[in-house]
Amino acid sequence: VQLQASGGGLVQAGGSLRLSCAASGRTFSSYVVGWFRQAPGKEREFVATISGSGGRTSSSDSVEGRFTISRDNAKNTVYLQVNSLKPEDTAVYYCAATSRNYGTSSHYYDYWGQGTLVTVSS
Repeated sequence: VQLQASGGGLVQAGGSLRLSCAASGRTFSSYVVGWFRQAPGKEREFVATISGSGGRTSSSDSVEGRFTISRDNAKNTVYLQVNSLKPEDTAVYYCAATSRNYGTSSHYYDYWGQGTLVTVSS
């Protein structure tokens, strides 16, 4: 499966964006999809993940209540709605997919998109 992330940009603190992860392939619904982010000088960290059916989601404590992951399997797309953005949310956001396990570790994910940059100004 190939992934294409989009929707990043420059936004003021408190603002919102909707990130999209568009996937190729006819079996998209069999893949768990996650969002990760990497800020300058920091390690990549887990943000949120969603099961193939969309019935199960998880998110990190740092974004809980502000970010929402969802998917539309008919459109082969996973979304990350990011609200109440803070300067510390500034990072490159990556989407990733796996057919193996539902999990929060990047090691579970076999396919990665190219990333989309989110910059939050104070």
